[in-house]
Amino acid sequence: MKIRHTLVKDLPRIMEIYDYARKFMTKTGNPNQWGVNNWPPEELIREDIAQDRSYVCINDNNEVIGTFCYFYGKDIDPTYLVISNGQWIGNNEYGVIHRLAGDGSQKGIGAFCINWAFEQCGHIRIDTHTDNKVMQKLATKLGFIQCGIIHVQQDNDPRIAYEKITENRK
Repeated sequence: MKIRHTLVKDLPRIMEIYDYARKFMTKTGNPNQWGVNNWPPEELIREDIAQDRSYVCINDNNEVIGTFCYFYGKDIDPTYLVISNGQWIGNNEYGVIHRLAGDGSQKGIGAFCINWAFEQCGHIRIDTHTDNKVMQKLATKLGFIQCGIIHVQQDNDPRIAYEKITENRK
């Protein structure tokens, strides 16, 4: 597998992957995170592409099998400025992963994408819905620490916030 920036021509495939992910989440006990509001909207993905923060995971046949949003900076994500029931580990620049989804064609797509992002900066924050047991398990498996609860703009459901940081980045 490889990671590359998303191209506008990838958009139809990305939307198929998000449709698959919504159905998968519903089947695994998480119908509300993206299903209720058909998240993420195409306009947001277009914005991510325009801002060079949308990425795709491609397989050995150069087919798009996964997608995510990744960006990096100091206090880069306003969603993470307020955390309750805990605190962040690091206070420096960090990377953020949002809207991670795979098409289910191959094992390990999510882990590959998250590990790629971590290799870029050594400090990642992610969040997931309280019903998203699959993502919670993956975050824990990859060495992320549960830090508290955050809230996102698109709904009122709390999200579990995770962070992973290399020792020399704190």
